[in-house]
Amino acid sequence: MIAGLAKAVTLYLTPILALTAVVLSLLTFLAPTLILHDQVSLLQVFPSSDPSTGDQFDGPSVWVGLLGSCSRASNDAEINCTTTSFYPVYDFSVLPDNAPQILLSAPASAPAFVAVALMFSMVFFISFTIISFRHKMGEKMSAALDKPMIQRVSAWLGFIGFLIGITAFLIVRMWFGKGVEDFNNSIKIMTDQPKVKADNGNGFTMVWVAYAFYGVPVIVAMSKLHVKASK
Repeated sequence: MIAGLAKAVTLYLTPILALTAVVLSLLTFLAPTLILHDQVSLLQVFPSSDPSTGDQFDGPSVWVGLLGSCSRASNDAEINCTTTSFYPVYDFSVLPDNAPQILLSAPASAPAFVAVALMFSMVFFISFTIISFRHKMGEKMSAALDKPMIQRVSAWLGFIGFLIGITAFLIVRMWFGKGVEDFNNSIKIMTDQPKVKADNGNGFTMVWVAYAFYGVPVIVAMSKLHVKASK
């Protein structure tokens, strides 16, 4: 029973986790300029709240991602997004004139590194799934996919994609975290404080979940290599 359960997890659950990781990472990468304009971002600037009532002011909002930004002048205004690009120009024109001029943009090379990690992840997902179900693809295909070299390449693709992706997002998280801290601290010491504040977006939560899922098939693939190497 335990052996059957372990086989089922390896065959069916790990490819699903890999697919989920790819989808979550892709959504975070493309948001907010292409999809989920006001729902997913890596950094957001939004109206602050009234200290006495706790009600949020009606004011400008900005959502920042790796490929650009989206903004609106008020809660009821239309959302406008910048052109999606690996070298984005972020639009903060809706913010008050007295808002801090703090750099709230991603590191220049971050989009390229994340894109490379996504490509590795997609190739790994496809190869890992095919290898997992090789026994259903006929004798010739099964024999070809059973070669150690094919499995070794697939495992290393997954590991490299994981390493590049998690490193790139960790750097972006620290970069944006410092920007958010500086932005909010600058507002606190101002006499005429603009009614906005910055915070890290929910995109990072999606990324951490994605890479937690992604780590499972990578570990499975690498452990198979370790077992074969030790024989």
